[in-house]
Amino acid sequence: MGDLTNNLSRHEVACHCGCGLDTADFQTVNIVQEVCDEFNCVVTINSWSRCYEYNRSEDVKSNNRSQHPKGKAADCVFHGVSPQQVADYLNSKYPDSLGIGIYETFIHIDSRPNRSRW
Repeated sequence: MGDLTNNLSRHEVACHCGCGLDTADFQTVNIVQEVCDEFNCVVTINSWSRCYEYNRSEDVKSNNRSQHPKGKAADCVFHGVSPQQVADYLNSKYPDSLGIGIYETFIHIDSRPNRSRW
C-alpha cells in the first residue's frame, strides 16, 4: 500500500541523486495507477523525478524536452505485462496525448498534453 496511491509511494518517485526532489505530477500518478488497476499488477519505478543535473547525466539527447525534471514522467516496469501491452492500452485511452516510449524492459509514460511516441 503506497502513500500516493494503492501501488505508489513518494519515495519511489524521488530523484536518484539524493537531492530530495520528489515531485510527482498528479496526472502521471493517476495514469500509472490506472495501468496497475487495468492489468491487476504491481509496478516498479525505474526513474521518475530527476533534478536537471541528474537528468543531464541520464539523458543528454532529450534534456530540453524531458518531462522527468517536471515530475511528469515515469519509467516503469509493470510486472507480468509487456511494455507493448501497456502502450497499446494507453494508446487506446489517450490517442491524442501523453508521451509513451517503449523500451525492451520498461515503458516511459509522461503526461504531456500532446501526443509523442517512440
